[in-house]
Amino acid sequence: MQTRAHEFSWPDRVVIGTLGRPGARTFYLQVRDGKQLVSVALEKQQAALLAEKVDEILDRLLSAQDNPFSIPARAAVELVDDEPLDAVQEQFRTGTLGLGWDPTTAQIILEAEALTEDDLRGEDEDLARLVAGAEEPEKLIVRMPVGTARAFAERARRTVAAGRPLCPLCDEPMDPGGHTCAGPEV
Repeated sequence: MQTRAHEFSWPDRVVIGTLGRPGARTFYLQVRDGKQLVSVALEKQQAALLAEKVDEILDRLLSAQDNPFSIPARAAVELVDDEPLDAVQEQFRTGTLGLGWDPTTAQIILEAEALTEDDLRGEDEDLARLVAGAEEPEKLIVRMPVGTARAFAERARRTVAAGRPLCPLCDEPMDPGGHTCAGPEV
């Protein structure tokens, strides 16, 4: 079966954002180029890992002796997109993520593949039925220039950190309605 690919070579916008209240947020990777808009759902941990790994790739390039590219050490303030997500119509739920580097265009390449039935063995039955009903496998391929990639990572980190505050005693998220704290082990 052929995979349907949503490709963006020089997107106008690429961000991680959320819908919902802290504790019940859904995370989205959203990409827009002109009128083409794709939103894919992902887990909070995937969003955090993307930010970390994008920065790792850029930091490695920045510190490389023979690096011919101008890599920013930090995100330029004017490139960090703090606007809300555009209208979200979920294209698919992300299973596998991949990152790479294209030295011919000086771009980070991000790939998000849709969850598959194999990914969901023994998991949520409703989600497994939804994935099984998908017409064809899908993936999102985004190519980001280094400045955009640094800003993407910065926003992703902020978005992940904007959730529920952590309890100072047990480091578990605290709900607005209360928190049962196990406290530190003595």
